[in-house]
Amino acid sequence: MGFDGVGWLAAIIIGGLAGWLAQKFMNTNTGLLMNIVLGIVGAIVASLILGLLGISFGGWVGYLIAGFIGACIIIAIGRAVTR
Repeated sequence: MGFDGVGWLAAIIIGGLAGWLAQKFMNTNTGLLMNIVLGIVGAIVASLILGLLGISFGGWVGYLIAGFIGACIIIAIGRAVTR
């Protein structure tokens, strides 16, 4: 994915929103900075995984969807590791 059509500032804002949505969906308690990191890293992780399946997202909405999916995956992996 690599910020397809999304600038750095937009990536931070969208990543924060995706991380916040994942936080609410997965019922965790993370801060703003962690939400941003989860959203951005989650978008990269999800785009890699979905790219292997032949699915690609583009633009702001695609980045938000990929960030949400990836952040949920990262939270689930974190929970599995800590338990």
